[in-house]
Amino acid sequence: MHPVALTAGLTVDIRRKRFAGDGRTPPHTAIENLQFTVPVGQFCCLLGPSGCGKTTLLNIAAGLDSEVDGFVDIHSESTQTRPAVSYMFQTPRLLPWMSVRDNVDIVLDPPARADGRGVKLLERMELGSYLDAYPTRLSGGQRRRVALARAFAIRPAVLLLDEPFVSLDQPVGNRLREILLDLWQAQPTTVLFVTHDLNEAIYLGDRILFLSQPPSSVVHDAAVDLPRPRTPDSPVINTFRTGLLDRHGGLLAGTAGPTTDSGSSTP
Repeated sequence: MHPVALTAGLTVDIRRKRFAGDGRTPPHTAIENLQFTVPVGQFCCLLGPSGCGKTTLLNIAAGLDSEVDGFVDIHSESTQTRPAVSYMFQTPRLLPWMSVRDNVDIVLDPPARADGRGVKLLERMELGSYLDAYPTRLSGGQRRRVALARAFAIRPAVLLLDEPFVSLDQPVGNRLREILLDLWQAQPTTVLFVTHDLNEAIYLGDRILFLSQPPSSVVHDAAVDLPRPRTPDSPVINTFRTGLLDRHGGLLAGTAGPTTDSGSSTP
């Protein structure tokens, strides 16, 4: 797989995102006065408490929710059409009646399919022996790999990831984080990655945006200036985390969740 040119950045300017009540739940303002820009090629992590609108923001960026006062602009200098966007959800959302190969090929145009792009990605993700298997035969970690391969298959200009490794045990989660970084470096793209895990954000990201309790806005913008490659259990990650919380702990109270699944490395 050859790297492709970086093509898109992302600008968020949401004045308000409000959900109307339905008789059982009251009206709820999830986002208010949320503004930030992600430059081309940056791996940007969003970290904040449950219910602060992180998934809602990704849905707006993906074009799945247009009922918002504001916008998410995915922009490119090289084209006037909307750049390609991929979205990896918390659950893999594989089609159970399709094979592993077909679950990736379904997003590809005929030339890319004929060129074997999906198969090459799956082989890169150590799933070459499962091409004709169905999702029910796969472990949770393997299903996430298929979903990650599908997200990269269209060579997106922007990749949206909503806690893609949540609930996985440490070795499986860390292996998938490794694979994600390998793919991102081989096939550059602009990333917006939602997490509750500060250690995960430090390990993966170039930058961390901390969101407030709802209605959410950015309370702190931290550049992660650690050299790559990193390892999840590196002492520098804990040192960075400690320094961040020592300097801004009061401001970040309630935004930096527990580090439950990225604290150890595995080959």
